[in-house]
Amino acid sequence: MEEIKLLKLGLRNSLATSIYVVIVAMIMNNAERIFGTMKSIIGPVAFLLLFVTSAAITGFLVLGQPIMLYFDNQRRDAVKLFIYTIAWLFAFTFIALAMNILW
Repeated sequence: MEEIKLLKLGLRNSLATSIYVVIVAMIMNNAERIFGTMKSIIGPVAFLLLFVTSAAITGFLVLGQPIMLYFDNQRRDAVKLFIYTIAWLFAFTFIALAMNILW
Protein backbone atom coordinates (compact mmCIF):
# COMPACT_ATOMS: atom_id res chain seq x y z
CA MET A 1 0.00 0.00 0.00
CA GLU A 2 1.36 3.43 -0.78
CA GLU A 3 2.60 5.70 1.99
CA ILE A 4 0.07 8.52 1.44
CA LYS A 5 -2.84 6.08 1.65
CA LEU A 6 -1.53 4.69 4.95
CA LEU A 7 -1.07 8.21 6.28
CA LYS A 8 -4.66 9.11 5.33
CA LEU A 9 -6.01 5.89 6.87
CA GLY A 10 -4.13 6.69 10.07
CA LEU A 11 -5.63 10.17 10.06
CA ARG A 12 -9.13 8.79 9.50
CA ASN A 13 -8.77 6.20 12.27
CA SER A 14 -7.38 8.70 14.77
CA LEU A 15 -9.97 11.32 13.83
CA ALA A 16 -12.79 8.81 14.37
CA THR A 17 -11.25 7.86 17.71
CA SER A 18 -10.91 11.50 18.73
CA ILE A 19 -14.52 12.28 17.78
CA TYR A 20 -15.69 9.27 19.79
CA VAL A 21 -13.63 10.42 22.80
CA VAL A 22 -15.11 13.94 22.56
CA ILE A 23 -18.65 12.52 22.52
CA VAL A 24 -17.99 10.30 25.55
CA ALA A 25 -16.29 13.19 27.39
CA MET A 26 -19.31 15.42 26.73
CA ILE A 27 -21.65 12.74 28.07
CA MET A 28 -19.49 12.22 31.15
CA ASN A 29 -19.19 15.96 31.73
CA ASN A 30 -22.98 16.31 31.69
CA ALA A 31 -23.82 12.92 33.22
CA GLU A 32 -25.54 14.26 36.32
CA ARG A 33 -27.73 16.57 34.25
CA ILE A 34 -28.53 13.84 31.71
CA PHE A 35 -29.02 10.89 34.06
CA GLY A 36 -29.65 12.58 37.39
CA THR A 37 -27.89 11.54 40.58
CA MET A 38 -27.39 7.83 40.96
CA LYS A 39 -27.20 6.70 44.55
CA SER A 40 -27.33 2.99 43.89
CA ILE A 41 -25.02 0.44 42.34
CA ILE A 42 -26.31 1.41 38.89
CA GLY A 43 -24.03 4.49 38.61
CA PRO A 44 -20.72 2.64 39.01
CA VAL A 45 -21.97 -0.25 36.87
CA ALA A 46 -22.97 2.13 34.07
CA PHE A 47 -19.59 3.90 34.28
CA LEU A 48 -17.66 0.63 34.12
CA LEU A 49 -19.77 -0.62 31.21
CA LEU A 50 -19.12 2.65 29.37
CA PHE A 51 -15.40 2.26 30.13
CA VAL A 52 -15.26 -1.32 28.79
CA THR A 53 -17.34 -0.42 25.72
CA SER A 54 -15.12 2.58 25.03
CA ALA A 55 -12.00 0.43 25.30
CA ALA A 56 -13.45 -2.00 22.77
CA ILE A 57 -14.53 0.73 20.34
CA THR A 58 -11.27 2.66 20.50
CA GLY A 59 -9.30 -0.58 20.30
CA PHE A 60 -11.17 -1.45 17.12
CA LEU A 61 -10.65 2.03 15.64
CA VAL A 62 -6.91 2.03 16.39
CA LEU A 63 -6.04 -1.65 15.89
CA GLY A 64 -8.73 -3.04 13.57
CA GLN A 65 -7.19 -2.27 10.20
CA PRO A 66 -3.57 -2.90 11.23
CA ILE A 67 -4.55 -6.35 12.51
CA MET A 68 -6.39 -7.14 9.27
CA LEU A 69 -3.37 -5.99 7.23
CA TYR A 70 -1.07 -8.05 9.42
CA PHE A 71 -3.09 -11.22 8.84
CA ASP A 72 -3.18 -10.47 5.10
CA ASN A 73 0.64 -10.75 5.16
CA GLN A 74 1.08 -6.99 4.80
CA ARG A 75 3.02 -6.78 8.03
CA ARG A 76 5.11 -3.73 7.13
CA ASP A 77 1.99 -1.76 6.13
CA ALA A 78 0.24 -2.89 9.33
CA VAL A 79 3.05 -1.54 11.50
CA LYS A 80 3.22 1.71 9.52
CA LEU A 81 -0.54 2.24 9.76
CA PHE A 82 -0.45 1.63 13.51
CA ILE A 83 2.43 4.09 13.94
CA TYR A 84 0.69 6.72 11.79
CA THR A 85 -2.53 6.31 13.77
CA ILE A 86 -0.69 6.71 17.09
CA ALA A 87 1.21 9.72 15.72
CA TRP A 88 -2.03 11.41 14.65
CA LEU A 89 -3.57 10.63 18.06
CA PHE A 90 -0.53 12.19 19.72
CA ALA A 91 -0.95 15.28 17.53
CA PHE A 92 -4.64 15.56 18.46
CA THR A 93 -3.74 15.10 22.14
CA PHE A 94 -1.16 17.88 21.88
CA ILE A 95 -3.75 20.16 20.23
CA ALA A 96 -6.31 19.37 22.95
CA LEU A 97 -3.77 20.11 25.70
CA ALA A 98 -2.74 23.36 24.02
CA MET A 99 -6.38 24.40 23.70
CA ASN A 100 -6.91 23.58 27.38
CA ILE A 101 -3.94 25.75 28.40
CA LEU A 102 -4.93 28.65 26.15
CA TRP A 103 -8.56 28.77 27.27
